[in-house]
Amino acid sequence: MAESVVSIQGANIYQGDALILENVNFTINRGEFVYLVGKTGTGKSSLLKTLYGELPLREGNGSVVGFDLKGMDWKKVPFLRRNLGVVFQDFQLLTDRNVYQNLQFVLRATGWKDEKLMEEKINEVLDSVGLKSKGFKMPYEMSGGEQQRVDIARALLNSPKLILADEPTGNLDPETSDEIMQLLIQIAKNYGTAVIMATHDFIVINRYPSRLLKTERGKLFDSAAVEQQA
Repeated sequence: MAESVVSIQGANIYQGDALILENVNFTINRGEFVYLVGKTGTGKSSLLKTLYGELPLREGNGSVVGFDLKGMDWKKVPFLRRNLGVVFQDFQLLTDRNVYQNLQFVLRATGWKDEKLMEEKINEVLDSVGLKSKGFKMPYEMSGGEQQRVDIARALLNSPKLILADEPTGNLDPETSDEIMQLLIQIAKNYGTAVIMATHDFIVINRYPSRLLKTERGKLFDSAAVEQQA
């Protein structure tokens, strides 16, 4: 039986007091690659923020990588996030440290102590994103595509069951977007990591078709549910 990584049932998603998405239902299994699409202001970001514990889940039920979102208090949020990888559009790398030090910083912040194990892990994730020899480089010495690869490497550090990628190809040219897409799809396949990718880029979606979650008019539509009904 497939292992579910995200399970949301009958959830109402709020931003402050405003109800943004109503009666949200979906399950995502290990190794699944899913797009999250929708116009700006339709609830994509609010849904992502709920999944990584920035917005509380007030109504309905939700589980992400084994954590109950309904009972989530601020003390538990860091533990949830240790089991997630988050990839940002604007990379959010520390500009005063090289690539290796950026990754080392995250490991230390999440409780790693052993220098040798940290070195092994950093080399492993850099190798997995094709940057094995670039650990000494400063972020400003790298192209946008390379910086996005570092961001993905950082998301892989704690062997997450789920990666949330927020517009990861938004600032990249088409060729580099292709490389990043292939990398994310490969990670889902090889590591069994589920990937939810929020995007506006329908060129990418058409080139790499996969399951779609779409936010529209206060609802979430799931292409997998539509296929099951067909």
